[in-house]
Amino acid sequence: MNDTKTDRQPAPASKSQLRREALAWLALARKIVALPASQCAKLPLDEELGSAVGFARTITKHGARKRQLQTIAGMLRRLDAQEIAQAVDQLAAQQRQSIARHHLLEAWRDRLLAGTDRDLAALLEHCPEINRQTLRQLVRNAGREASRGKPPAAARKLFQLLRETDARSPLPPLPPE
Repeated sequence: MNDTKTDRQPAPASKSQLRREALAWLALARKIVALPASQCAKLPLDEELGSAVGFARTITKHGARKRQLQTIAGMLRRLDAQEIAQAVDQLAAQQRQSIARHHLLEAWRDRLLAGTDRDLAALLEHCPEINRQTLRQLVRNAGREASRGKPPAAARKLFQLLRETDARSPLPPLPPE
């Protein structure tokens, strides 16, 4: 018997490993189906897989949806779905980044409405293109609206101004309190 290391075949995958892989494909199928149609259109899906995903979105019954997700997972397993998985991960990263920017804008608005001149000066120093008079007026009006219990129209305009400024050049992180 010649049992050298080069003659040995790789050990077959265990049942546990096969199950983990199947669950990973199913998780990817769930992520794809959960994406909005506009983002799903950006994915490199073939026609058959795209129609299966579209059909899965229309299914409301739990059992039928589960079967369709398993069908999509099987299709993904047969394809080389690494490119699709990377595209889904990239879309998720973009969404997380967008949410983080939104939270930063909200934090800047809240900090400016709290009324510290130091924060206002730090923002104006970093973003000199902001109209100082408009910014100060919006902060002042938002404070008045809040004290009178009126709807926060000026605070919304302030947020919009911050969002437009952030689109031109990213706002800095908040200075420490």
